Parts: sequence; C-alpha cells; structure tokens
Amino acid sequence: MLMHNPPHPGEILKQLCLEPLGLTITEAAQALGISRKSLSAIVNGRAGISPEMAIRLSLAFDTTAASWLNQQVMFDLWKAEQHRGNLKVKSLVTVQLAE
Repeated sequence: MLMHNPPHPGEILKQLCLEPLGLTITEAAQALGISRKSLSAIVNGRAGISPEMAIRLSLAFDTTAASWLNQQVMFDLWKAEQHRGNLKVKSLVTVQLAE
C-alpha cells in the first residue's frame, strides 16, 4: 500500500539525521565523501538517493541502505501515480467471461 504523499528522502535526511546532530550540509558532505552540491540537491529534493548514496548514508548514520532506497522508491512511485490517468496504455489482459 502506498503512503499518502510520502516525504522526499532528503527531507528525512535533513530532519532526522543532519539537524539532530547539528551538521551542516558541508560537514555532512565531507563525511559522506561527496560534494556539497550533490548533498544539497538531495536535501532540497532536486536529486534522489542512488544505491551508492544509500550505502554511504547507511555507513554514516548507522542505518540500512535498503531503508534509504525504500524511501526513494515510495516517493518516486507516489509521484508517478499522480499521473496514472494521463498514461496511454492498452490492457494486454483479456477478461474471459464464464460460460
């Protein structure tokens, strides 16, 4: 079941990891071994969590990579579902009526 309007994982990262530890984006980016620009894009919802980033976050914050990827998938799927009605798809499943 899809969560209603799930937060972007960057929002979770900011609220549950960076802010409680008093970390700036620059400090966290250095610890993660990435650029400040890359982390800023994630925190501000302009970029998603890749598998490699999920591993980096899991190592830095003692979480699981799967939890970060699951958050990203739920966010992406919810966003895509908002446009379901606009998709031009023909059903390939035929319904056979009972004889």
